[in-house]
Amino acid sequence: MRRHWMLLAAAGALALAGCSKGPVQPEQGVGAEANWPGVGGGADETAYSRLTEIDTGSIGKLGLAWSLDLPGEVTLEATPVAVDGVIYFSGSYAAVYAVDAVSGKLLWKYDPETWKHGPAAMHFSFGANRGVAYEDGRVFVAALDGRLIALDAKTGKELWVQQSVPAGMFNISTGAPRTMNGKVIIGNAGADFGARGFVTAFDGKTGKLLWRFFTVPGTAEQNRPENNGGDPAMEAAARTWGPDFTKGTGGGGTVWNGMTFDAELNRVYIGVGNAGGYDPSVRDPGDPKGDNLYTSSIVALDADTGKYLWHYQENPRDSWDYKATPNIQMATLNLSGVPTKVLMHAPTNGFFYVLDRQTGKLLNQPGKTTAISWAKEIDLKTGRPVEEPNIRYETGETKMWPGTVGGHNWQAMSYSPKTGLVYIPIQQIGARFYKNGPQTADAFNVMGLMLEPIVEREGDGHGYLVAWDPVAQKERWRVTNEFLWNGGTLATAGGLVFQGTAEGMFNAYDAASGKRLWQFDAGLGIVGAPMSFRAGGKQYVSVLVGYGGTTAAYGKFMDVGWKYGRQPRRLLTFAIGGTARLAPSPPRTMKVDALDDAALVLNEADVAAGRALSVQCAACHGIGFHATGTPGPDLRESAIALRLDTFAPFVKAGRMDAGMPSFPTLTDDQLRQLHAYIRAQAREVLGLRKASDTPPPNARL
Repeated sequence: MRRHWMLLAAAGALALAGCSKGPVQPEQGVGAEANWPGVGGGADETAYSRLTEIDTGSIGKLGLAWSLDLPGEVTLEATPVAVDGVIYFSGSYAAVYAVDAVSGKLLWKYDPETWKHGPAAMHFSFGANRGVAYEDGRVFVAALDGRLIALDAKTGKELWVQQSVPAGMFNISTGAPRTMNGKVIIGNAGADFGARGFVTAFDGKTGKLLWRFFTVPGTAEQNRPENNGGDPAMEAAARTWGPDFTKGTGGGGTVWNGMTFDAELNRVYIGVGNAGGYDPSVRDPGDPKGDNLYTSSIVALDADTGKYLWHYQENPRDSWDYKATPNIQMATLNLSGVPTKVLMHAPTNGFFYVLDRQTGKLLNQPGKTTAISWAKEIDLKTGRPVEEPNIRYETGETKMWPGTVGGHNWQAMSYSPKTGLVYIPIQQIGARFYKNGPQTADAFNVMGLMLEPIVEREGDGHGYLVAWDPVAQKERWRVTNEFLWNGGTLATAGGLVFQGTAEGMFNAYDAASGKRLWQFDAGLGIVGAPMSFRAGGKQYVSVLVGYGGTTAAYGKFMDVGWKYGRQPRRLLTFAIGGTARLAPSPPRTMKVDALDDAALVLNEADVAAGRALSVQCAACHGIGFHATGTPGPDLRESAIALRLDTFAPFVKAGRMDAGMPSFPTLTDDQLRQLHAYIRAQAREVLGLRKASDTPPPNARL
């Protein structure tokens, strides 16, 4: 018996190490081959390449084939797509590029010019876009202002443009569309600003609106015909909210990233975002126990009609900005010896879920991929979390792990049937929520609730690449990254996992063991996921290089020393035998070259008022003006911000074509106060002023 057990254990270890001849899990239909037609590779969103030319044996010969500099870009979050030898991708503000995949030559560029068409949208988001969709000779992209645009893949010419956000709604679009057998679907963002979530499907050829599904019910006072009456899905959702839940908010539930099309069942699975605002006692005062559907849920919809099929809610009555928006993967797993068609999901709440694709039923006990303090476990019978006590601000202050940035966010995880493992970009950081009390240097106000990132636990402040076994619900290996905010992953049939990091390293790991096999210095941090394709008979790997996004709002916690505009944003493409070299660029530095006007006398009341106003600037210029290199410059170093007579007119007029919105409604007093706060922050860096984390008691926050 002992020898028999040892043989079984050895066989299992060999399989896990990738030494078995066949896949650990069924691989039919998983991933992408010569083309990489969607942001997640194949429609299954597994971010898996079936190509094998680049493998654990040849990885040492991988080199840069070519690079393309992208002037004017800031944050690059997209995963490119590649079809028939052409790479398509989106830039910071949804500009679309078409590039020859072999030579790196730019074929065409399309600019949606959001600053002309929807300038108001630029106030609600930093510049970021997560990619394009491709189908039948058309490339689709969503502009920040909600326009869905169809382009001719050969020429970049506009074929049609449709506004996906109805008039009067606060939604913006930052995610990649998905295609579904002649249809294209797009969601939107904006839950933190009072938006109401929905997804919309259009005809890919004509742009005709086919259907729309709202993820949060409407209320009678909204008086819209698409609200709850007669719609069973909306009527059911409405029963989980109080009657006046949208007073001051739209409910949230925006679908800004994860959407997966299931051609076999002809349905689409959408990942629904957090409730808005965060505090349910304010958001939903009429029902203290309602689940608030369909926030923080995966919802299955009929692809032809948009009709509701089922949902699984990961966080009932969300109170902490937890969301189901990370990518949703389809696969077949052998569960208890039975091949089972599943969805795999690692949302921001830190658990890993395996669901039945047909019914949405939870199939095994979710495991914890990171530090979790909000729940003990997920009840396998009910599918509901077993929550820890006093986590909903009952004591006035709540500390939570994961924090609002989540254990896993939008950066794509990948899955390899060869190893049976999912490769998840994880981050560990907590969050402190409180209703009353002074504003700290790192806290910001989100619809009446104070939120502050915190680093207190062992392991906080780091990102991790975690290899996760979805059947055993266990971690198999882990790589610790120095910094918190890193890139998505690519898994390949060659036994490799690729990931870029915040400090600018592009790494390849052995998919079975986690051993690093290859590294390339990209000269700037990477947040998007890489992809792989074949062109001209050769396998390539491509990745966009452009650190940023939500980094500014997290200030010092995501600052790794990159500077606005100093390092070029690029598309890098690698192949076996590549010999190209990157032109040198400035290294990262934590030194702030702050400027000061010694003649300026600061009024402390202005400084305190400016601090409160600065929340409008945090998404681009950093909380407390602690910039992280993107998407906006460090105003402590800015010559324009040095003097009020140059700062005030620039802020009022903006620089719309460069991503800086105009602020015509700010008064002269408010501009003076903002300027005073910037100058105070600069003097703190220079040692000319003591740090003042807590403003005076009478300061208006």
